Amino acid sequence: MSESSKLASIREKVRNGERLTSEDGIALFLEPDLLAIGQLANEVCEKRHGDRTYFNRNMRIEVTNVCVASCLFCSFAKLEEHMPGAHTMKLEEAWRELEMRMNDPGGPPTEIHIVNGLHPGLPFSYYEELLRGFKRIDPNVHLKCFTAVEIHFFAQHYGMTYVEVLEKLRAAGLESLPGGGAEIFDEGVRSKISHDKATAAEYLEVHRVAHRMGMRTNATMLYGHIETFAHRVDHLLRLRALQDETKGLQAFIPLAFHPDGNGMKNLPAPTAVDDLRTLAVSRLLLDNVDHIKAYWVSLTPDVAQIALRMGADDIDGTIVHETIYKAAGTRSPGALGYDELVRLIREAGRIPVERDTLYNVVRELPRAAVPEAALKPRDRERARPRALPVVQGDVRVKEVPS
Repeated sequence: MSESSKLASIREKVRNGERLTSEDGIALFLEPDLLAIGQLANEVCEKRHGDRTYFNRNMRIEVTNVCVASCLFCSFAKLEEHMPGAHTMKLEEAWRELEMRMNDPGGPPTEIHIVNGLHPGLPFSYYEELLRGFKRIDPNVHLKCFTAVEIHFFAQHYGMTYVEVLEKLRAAGLESLPGGGAEIFDEGVRSKISHDKATAAEYLEVHRVAHRMGMRTNATMLYGHIETFAHRVDHLLRLRALQDETKGLQAFIPLAFHPDGNGMKNLPAPTAVDDLRTLAVSRLLLDNVDHIKAYWVSLTPDVAQIALRMGADDIDGTIVHETIYKAAGTRSPGALGYDELVRLIREAGRIPVERDTLYNVVRELPRAAVPEAALKPRDRERARPRALPVVQGDVRVKEVPS
């Protein structure tokens, strides 16, 4: 079967509501017609969400980058507290980050997203009090904190089960889990790039336990390093199987590998074509996950904007203070303002929908009547100085700009 006929077969399966196989997923990664794959993913996305694109007012805080793990792809972590560049916030410093945002135009952030290193020297009470302090400042802020890798580390390091860790953190204010730490599930790849942290089975089990406790979580995939397309498909299908079982995943976020400053700096970063293809294939394979996120920090805002027409329905949020991708050399800014996110969405021809962490709609903004680029010539025309006549006696000679 040729690639073009294979794509036609996949398109027919998708439109008939049939589930794609591992073979289909690999074929999509190998198919040269990126626009056809993107169009099919966009079709699936619009069937779910229409013209809506979601975003939120969130903030990132990484309270410590001290980490016992030695992942090859990581430019963020430091092995010991005293190493150059190592930092661990005092609780008051972390709380101050939210306090400074409480008077933001349009309102304070609705979500705090915390991802850290695996610090061996902090008491568990540090994390409990961290969450309690944020809730004291703003009882309404949603705390999406600690990856499955961190939860696994807490359980091992402090001698608890996953349930016990999550129960204690929930009592302190934790409401959902971010998706980081998934990397690539294939055991061979994982043993090479992140051998000394939670395994794929342990990552998935943390999410399984959280879902059984009624918590919602996200999931990620780090792509573009030493993995193959088959490894990516395997990763996506393991997440699909978990979702079949628990229905607790609310969003999937493909994360592009960035090589600067880490143990895989000799590898090139994925191209924009690979970024867009991975997003589109993710939308097609993950038929039971509602939201595919174009994480603009990883992709750059420009590529994330294009992804909104290739299967992604979410562009993340305002972020602020993201340091993990910054350490890896991302060209993205550290934050985007509310109005900037709205502009990106509108220019993609979508309706901006501000959401909370659990995808409840906060407000739906109107679609742009025409693209901003079309308005600029009109604005220039309105701003152009009006020509005034030059008069000599009763005779109009010519017009000159005022």
